[in-house]
Amino acid sequence: MLILVAGPYRSGTNDDPGLIRKNVHEMESYALPIFRAGHIPLLGEWLALPLVELAGSRKIGDDAFNEIFHPTATRLLEKCDAVLRVGGPSTGADEMVRVGRSLGLTIYTTLAEIPTLE
Repeated sequence: MLILVAGPYRSGTNDDPGLIRKNVHEMESYALPIFRAGHIPLLGEWLALPLVELAGSRKIGDDAFNEIFHPTATRLLEKCDAVLRVGGPSTGADEMVRVGRSLGLTIYTTLAEIPTLE
């Protein structure tokens, strides 16, 4: 399965770059276990952030950022099989779960729920 890891990016950070990096690292910590279970992990940030930079974004939440950041993950969901929702409160991650459900994707909330392929 292609599994989108959805968790807080900006939530609770007041846009502090160090706290945002911590949130990304937290989401990334699920990638290797997902891979080792036989699946392909994906974070929207891995694709969105380079595009945000190319679009000329100067700060989180500016027009270029908003044009690309969440829409990238939403478009990715159309290619995914599942969503793993991790971390604490996050409007964006909750939106990814909502969209995933509307597309009929499986929603996981723990790594243990993800089947391991033999």
